[in-house]
Amino acid sequence: MDKDLRAAEKRAGTALPALYAPDPGTAERVLEFFAAKIRNKNTRKAYALAAGGFAAWCEGRGIGDLTLVRPLHVAAYIEELSKTVSAPSVKLKLAALRMLFDHLVTGQVVTQNPASSVKGPKHVVKKGKTPVLSAVEARELLAAIDCGSPVGLRDRAMIGTMVYTFARVGAVTRMRVEDVYLQGRRTWVRLHEKGGKRHDMPCHHKLEEYLEEYLDGAGIDVDGKGFLFRTAPGHAGELSNLPMAQQDVYRMIGRRAEDAGVRTRVSCHSFRATGITEYLRNGGKLEVAQQMANHESARTTGLYDRRNDLISLDEVERILI
Repeated sequence: MDKDLRAAEKRAGTALPALYAPDPGTAERVLEFFAAKIRNKNTRKAYALAAGGFAAWCEGRGIGDLTLVRPLHVAAYIEELSKTVSAPSVKLKLAALRMLFDHLVTGQVVTQNPASSVKGPKHVVKKGKTPVLSAVEARELLAAIDCGSPVGLRDRAMIGTMVYTFARVGAVTRMRVEDVYLQGRRTWVRLHEKGGKRHDMPCHHKLEEYLEEYLDGAGIDVDGKGFLFRTAPGHAGELSNLPMAQQDVYRMIGRRAEDAGVRTRVSCHSFRATGITEYLRNGGKLEVAQQMANHESARTTGLYDRRNDLISLDEVERILI
């Protein structure tokens, strides 16, 4: 059993604190939560940190048994966190504890969920914080990319994909060459979004041009199973067979923005927000933008709508001093 648990810990990406491992059965149930219930590795890591932080807090107060944890303990922990940690982070940690204890309740490890009745800090977000480019800045950035090499063609096509399909960077880096395909005489892209969801989008005519030139110029159009956006090791300008990681994309965007003289502090998510804002600014409908962005809720899509930024700027300029 111990050998199986160690293997499960490795799959879950976390080592268990003593609070969650008083016996093999409890330990296995906790590991099952991280290894089987949570598929996204980033979520798993965040939840593991949250569970570990609560275990350390309990240990410091002499609480060494899960059955002794009460809502009062969870509330005190959340109250302490709120003094040093941002509200969204506190809410995430509380959500992690709620889900973990729910799993322990259904597994009959504990009889009640001590986190279910605890309220987190209030946090209302009506506008996202992601930096958004203006349409002019986005055009200048794309136009400034030197497309005389496969790397330049790749970068323009990748940024164009995020702008014109509202795609998350994770979905873009997972794309294969075969995910660019023809349908009804038009180029489409297939995005593999979070939760294993497949999302197909028709290409804007500019994106269609960017992708066609990239596939042809890089010579990868026949490699259907290969990754679409590939790394370029060294300074030879040649592409490898390996996919770009999010860190690679972030560094690439920083270089391209600097070369184009764009002073807005852009991130990978900026292009998603820029595309949605420009779509809505030009008469697009929020519910359609929601479908295009593959959001579960229109409220989430609304966080990317930055049209009011220009209204606020115009009003500020009325202060004639």
